[in-house]
Amino acid sequence: MTHHDHHHHELPANLLADLRLRRPPFWMISAFLIFVVVSWIPLVVGARRRVATSEDPRIQLPQDMGTQPKFKAQFVNPLFADGRADRPQVAGTVSREGLQNDDFYFRGWTRQNNQITFFKGFPPQVTVNLALLQRGENRFDIYCSACHGYDGAGHGMVNDQAVEKHEPGWVLAANLHDPPIKQRPEGHIFNTITNGIRNMPAHGGQIPVPDRWAIVAYVRALQLSQDAPANLVPPEKLATVK
Repeated sequence: MTHHDHHHHELPANLLADLRLRRPPFWMISAFLIFVVVSWIPLVVGARRRVATSEDPRIQLPQDMGTQPKFKAQFVNPLFADGRADRPQVAGTVSREGLQNDDFYFRGWTRQNNQITFFKGFPPQVTVNLALLQRGENRFDIYCSACHGYDGAGHGMVNDQAVEKHEPGWVLAANLHDPPIKQRPEGHIFNTITNGIRNMPAHGGQIPVPDRWAIVAYVRALQLSQDAPANLVPPEKLATVK
């Protein structure tokens, strides 16, 4: 065995030092640490958003129907001359189910040769029974009694205060028991509720058609209560009025 067989070649120490990974420069370490910390921000924001509430809609990258542009109530739309986004109904149009082609039920009168004729009695759609009269009483007390009084004699609170204060231009509320009014057909009273008469305003916008007929029935009951023929009064009551 020669001397060279067991001799190891050793690399110079300074060469090994050159092969070791050198410490990165300070700016690179700082940038890396900053990047790591900044990368946590979306996680923190996401965690916070999961437990927080907000008035704003959530961010959606695809613009689905939930976030589509639209006009809400009372918005302005420059497309129209009046600037209103809410468009009023076109005059004269009706819904498919809303065709009011029954003169008796919806108007109380019919026109033939420019002659208006008021219907007598009640339309077939209206069943006059106790339930209808009770509904009529309820609606009459709400809408009519303020002027006509609960008994229909024309001494409602509004009417009497206007008289007391000498309100200029005030027209006395009608006494529904006056013979001319009692002689009017039911269709005439229905039309009066719908469109008003003289100084009485229209109530058609407030009172639906079935309730108007209920009020007509109750007015007839009120009139009958003040002027019932003897044969309709129960015998025990008749004894008290004679």
